[in-house]
Amino acid sequence: MAADAAIPGLVLTFAAMVLLVFASVSAPKWDAIRFLSTTIDGATTQFGVFGYTGSSAHVGWYFPSAVADGTLNDGLFHNLTIALILIPIAAGLSGIAFLFGLCGAGYHRVGTVFMTLVSALAFLITLVAWVIEMALFGIARDHVRDRGGVATYQNANWLVLGALVALFLAFFASLCGVFGRYRSRRAAY
Repeated sequence: MAADAAIPGLVLTFAAMVLLVFASVSAPKWDAIRFLSTTIDGATTQFGVFGYTGSSAHVGWYFPSAVADGTLNDGLFHNLTIALILIPIAAGLSGIAFLFGLCGAGYHRVGTVFMTLVSALAFLITLVAWVIEMALFGIARDHVRDRGGVATYQNANWLVLGALVALFLAFFASLCGVFGRYRSRRAAY
């Protein structure tokens, strides 16, 4: 193998990609993965990147009237739901970093350099997405609780946080991998 030093960054970018893909296919596509779960008057709603339980999947959505009044359905919160598209974008960038890492681990140092740069970009986008989704769903959670309902954070929040940590570590691991040995030893015959 050309560069054993690139392997830790490669593994971490792959882990981040998988976590972000799982977070991206959250409710309404896959109700087992969700950012927020609310129960109001016995009706439970799960919220994800592209909508909520019972809605069609699309970028940018409004909270259902059973969960929110006009406060959560103004332009600011709608724009924050649009910004959730950063999670699948970060998943794609993590995948690109992984592909560069494969090139770096198998062939040349340039692949590891590009893996370092792309994983740094994916980290920054994931950080912004995580702050946005925690703010959005935190405000929605408090709003539902103030109205007498039950609202809790769910597993997708922690998937994105895990991907954020993995990308942070991937950046430093791949940065160290850039300076690793890239030539195989010649066999003495």
